[in-house]
Amino acid sequence: MEITKQLAVFLDNRPGALARVCEAFEEKGINIHALTTSDTVDHSVVRMVVDDPQSAIWLLEENGGMVVEDEVLLIGNANKPGALAELARTLSKVGVNIEYLYCATAPKSRKGLLVLRVDDARKALDALKALSID
Repeated sequence: MEITKQLAVFLDNRPGALARVCEAFEEKGINIHALTTSDTVDHSVVRMVVDDPQSAIWLLEENGGMVVEDEVLLIGNANKPGALAELARTLSKVGVNIEYLYCATAPKSRKGLLVLRVDDARKALDALKALSID
């Protein structure tokens, strides 16, 4: 469990836009750990956690991309009923708001990966460490 950087990139909502970003990362050896997209009529917002945020920002901006950097929590969490409820309840009790999250878990995996954008990352991390999550 850690606080890390998330990059939000605004891309044209057209075939190949995401492929070009992924290919550029591949060429530079940048690995994507988590990714989500949301779309509008003319663009997509791609949020991602990568292993080398500074290089990714440089590469994206060099190619005309607009990048916004945020702090998020990256958490390995149990893949079982109630795990997310416990996490959300814990954050609620200490007054931390979850602004958004995305996660994925293979069905037979024991753990999944959560990316949480919260209003107080340090407070959230301290509360979750006390729970022994991750």
